[in-house]
Amino acid sequence: MTTPCIVTCAVTGSLPQKKDNPAVPVTPSEQIESTHEAFEAGATLVHLHVRQDDGSATSSPERFAMVQEGIRRHCPGIIIQFSTGGRSGAGRERGAHLALMPDMASLATGSVNFPTRVYDNPPDLVDWLAGEMRERGIKPEVEAFDLSMIFQAARMQADGRIPGSLHVQFVMGIQNAMPVDRRVFEFYVETLKRLSPQATFTGAGIGRHALEVARWSMELGGHARTGMEDNVRLDRDTLAPSNAALVRQVVQQMPEFGRRPATVAEARALLGLPPVSE
Repeated sequence: MTTPCIVTCAVTGSLPQKKDNPAVPVTPSEQIESTHEAFEAGATLVHLHVRQDDGSATSSPERFAMVQEGIRRHCPGIIIQFSTGGRSGAGRERGAHLALMPDMASLATGSVNFPTRVYDNPPDLVDWLAGEMRERGIKPEVEAFDLSMIFQAARMQADGRIPGSLHVQFVMGIQNAMPVDRRVFEFYVETLKRLSPQATFTGAGIGRHALEVARWSMELGGHARTGMEDNVRLDRDTLAPSNAALVRQVVQQMPEFGRRPATVAEARALLGLPPVSE
């Protein structure tokens, strides 16, 4: 018997990543095509930023709508998750596209240092974003960059700001934030299960650590994230030709841990999302 594993594909990165690997998709049509290829390779959740055609970040709901509509048409039932991070704008602008009602949206529950800036998530903004998601039936994916964010998510679940079961993504490997450390990862998992026993989790490693953290997560019963937002290489010497190639790389690791790619129906059930509409 094998256990289903949800593969998240974060399909587009930043301008430096596009420079490092021209295969990074940027335009709506490129993102839709790349998501479709990743879906066929085994991804059942797509994490979306949206960019102008020149690769610069935008929070335009119109651009998000274009990408979402195309993905829903070509990838039936795939779980669509919008980013509400700093690349999506400033302040409440970061949640403007939630009116499009994706299945999920990212929610960082605290602030953290990034290489050249503070990723600023003040309490009033976190509460507002959570409220917008709750009102629209959008499931948050809690982005945990350190231990305090797991505790904050559990408090928000306990007082009703995050309804239903928690889904937490442990992010490791961003410079100045939490480094990649196996014992810390294990403590994250232990702590989340203690605070919220029904919670699910995903491991997200940045850069050269992407596959390593995905393997840890699958081994410990969690789910895996990959994609060109996080990493543009298959290995030290080989550029990833596509998001689908990165997904296949993760899928190839699964038998070692008794795992297999979740179907759309399984992924939705595991995350407590509505089944695919007929």
